[in-house]
Amino acid sequence: MKAWVIEKVVSLQDTVEPLKLTNLEDPTPQDREIVIKVCACGVCHTEIDEIEGRAKPSFFPIVPGHQIVGEVVEVGKEVKKFKKGDRVGAGWIYWACGECSFCKKELENLCPNFKATGKDVHGGYAEYFKILEDFAFLLPENLSYEEAAPLFCAGAIGYRSLKLTYLKNGENLGLIGFGASGHLVLKMVRYIFPDSKVFVFARSPKEREFALNIGAYWAGDIDEAPPEKIHAAIDTTPVWKPPFSILKHFFPAGRLIINAIRKEEIDKSELLKLDYSRDLWLEKEIKSVANVTRKDIGEFLNLAKKIPLKPEIQIYSFEKANEALLDIKKRKIKGAKVLKVG
Repeated sequence: MKAWVIEKVVSLQDTVEPLKLTNLEDPTPQDREIVIKVCACGVCHTEIDEIEGRAKPSFFPIVPGHQIVGEVVEVGKEVKKFKKGDRVGAGWIYWACGECSFCKKELENLCPNFKATGKDVHGGYAEYFKILEDFAFLLPENLSYEEAAPLFCAGAIGYRSLKLTYLKNGENLGLIGFGASGHLVLKMVRYIFPDSKVFVFARSPKEREFALNIGAYWAGDIDEAPPEKIHAAIDTTPVWKPPFSILKHFFPAGRLIINAIRKEEIDKSELLKLDYSRDLWLEKEIKSVANVTRKDIGEFLNLAKKIPLKPEIQIYSFEKANEALLDIKKRKIKGAKVLKVG
């Protein structure tokens, strides 16, 4: 099969081709595994973190990609959940042990042996992909493959982030950065919390305009003050400064959720300067999001059917995987980016 691979850690500032197109053996399913003919794979900033070494893959060369959708073409002899021809998808969670204390508390995202798709095993920038049936999901019928792909990371981890805010209807939510995940969270909030206002903080005027067009109450630059205080905020930026600049706009007990696998290095010219009484006093909280559970994906896919939720997407041909990644690095973002594979 044709596949894009990361061969080594590199800086995207030093290369325009961080991925190499190669040929790998087609995967063969074990007893409880399915093989998916990949039709589309979402493109995520986490791939950039892998390429640049902040989320270093377990081995090289490795096929990245963890927003995988396609058609089941082979099933292991013990598979019961799927059959050939089913439209299915898989996300960042490739495997968790199911036996540790975290897994038993439905926190398999914190499993010490957690395996991430495209980081610890080959992912979806390829023609075929295999996974245990328990970690794959049927796709919503109303979505194309390209529309469904972002649901498996941008949507699912956005859903987990929103749950962790403990937002109530009528409370104000801030979204820091407005890309693939942010625009899906905004659409979720409008459905689940119809009386809540969403305040978007984004550097790009195009991102701010996009946010207003799909229902944000207010959109401003990272350093701008919103017209009202905020009860909770979700950060999806790759850098450190933006989320901590928002804390001063929180109500007491405000809750900041950082939705990022890794953050880029701090620019020493912009060292974080938190003022305790202004930024953290009165029981304000900061919480990170680590990975995603199968329950998150399943609940989110059901919610996406109800809304119904369709992401805004930019489609790239399979041959343009490097271009898609570089566009994310350059912040050329509107919605979610998707590779059309087959």
